Amino acid sequence: MKKIGAAEKQRHPGPSPEEAALLDLLRTTDILSRGLLQVLKPEDLSGTQYNVLRILRGAPEGLACGEIANRMITRDPDVTRLLDRLEKRGLISRCRETKDRRTVMTRITPAGLKLLANLDEPVQSAHRRQLGHLGPKRLRALAELLHIARSREN
Repeated sequence: MKKIGAAEKQRHPGPSPEEAALLDLLRTTDILSRGLLQVLKPEDLSGTQYNVLRILRGAPEGLACGEIANRMITRDPDVTRLLDRLEKRGLISRCRETKDRRTVMTRITPAGLKLLANLDEPVQSAHRRQLGHLGPKRLRALAELLHIARSREN
């Protein structure tokens, strides 16, 4: 077995603080996302579909496809297909605007609202289980740090 010399160790330094933080953030995101997906799985919803329903619940007047895409947590290259699946399940409706026939407005249906209402407590419970141990002060600090990190990329 060949011994690694000091010179070789120096050529392969550990990750930079930025890389280490990013890797920790990605690992944490993956773990926390899996916890949320366990709550959504019985309702046959993906995280992205859940995100779209939450966006539409906050916009009762409806939104155009492009605006939904802009508000999503993660970018989805095919929002139209995502909306097609939700519409097929009766969770959203789409209709062409009368003022501008090029615009199709998407709205959450009563069935979509009911599904979200049924998920509200289980989702909040999962969030508390995952992050509640940090306490309000640390959670605020974490949210602020993440906001600052994102602000350089927007």
